[in-house]
Amino acid sequence: MPDAQQQTPDPGAPPPSSPQNPFADFPPPRQTVALRVVVADDNPVVRAGLVALLSGRADIAVVAEAADGREAYEATRAQRPDVVLLDVRMPGVDGISALPYLVPLAPVVMLTYSRESEVVQEALRRGAGGYLVHGEFTADQLVAAVRDIKHGRPHFTPTAAGALLAQLRGEGGGAAKGAASVGAGRSGGDVSGLPDGLGEIDATANHQIMTSASSFAPRDAMTRANSPENLSQVQSDVAQSTYRARFQLSTREAEIMDLIASGMNNQQIAATCFISEKTVKNHINRIFAKLHSTSRSQAAAKWLGTAPGSQRGLG
Repeated sequence: MPDAQQQTPDPGAPPPSSPQNPFADFPPPRQTVALRVVVADDNPVVRAGLVALLSGRADIAVVAEAADGREAYEATRAQRPDVVLLDVRMPGVDGISALPYLVPLAPVVMLTYSRESEVVQEALRRGAGGYLVHGEFTADQLVAAVRDIKHGRPHFTPTAAGALLAQLRGEGGGAAKGAASVGAGRSGGDVSGLPDGLGEIDATANHQIMTSASSFAPRDAMTRANSPENLSQVQSDVAQSTYRARFQLSTREAEIMDLIASGMNNQQIAATCFISEKTVKNHINRIFAKLHSTSRSQAAAKWLGTAPGSQRGLG
């Protein structure tokens, strides 16, 4: 019987699978593109902690740091990140002043100790995609917020959610006064409702930072925040804040209680909150006293509303 005609292999064809190469028929795995973040905070300790926290996630890369609004703008223009974390109170150009020039370049979430309603409302009016107050979120919640902000899903901690809800009900003053377009004036519009020194750029900083961005108008973050899919989350955050107030816990104590309930030990809590273990123990002692608890499990059950006879609600 004659031999079958041998075919010349196509040099452009992929190699056939074989016992020596069992994965030849499968495409190479996709490379994950890291989410690029700029961190702007004038406190070097806070900034270093945020960088360490975010850089520890496989899908997040901190591409630049900044100590004020001008540096944040320059870094954002150079790096074109996916998200900017921005403090409110910084020397030189503060976060509120820098916002109108940052939001055309990248989504911005405020990450700050400033909790005044007027500041929250003005930040949202100027285009911030979220507002997180230090002490009101865990490390995992921060990471989730960074990931969500990139896709236009706003995040608010309880204090910021309360300020937003007050404005939606017509009770807020700061943002209601500032109805004029943010891009219309370099100082960002009406700042009469803000604390002294916020939202106004001095002439030198203004000249240095804003020339190439003045023609842009920021995205309307309030429109996104007012959408039906986000209102329920805002109301949930406000309800949670009210619930916590029943135990008379401070903001820091509430944060630590959340971490206890999530299963963290003292060492993990200390690392997450950037405090010592001794300070964590002192907080826990005060928490146990306020919750009338003698163990972590008992305190967590009361906190989560799962203890016998407990009821988590607004009453």
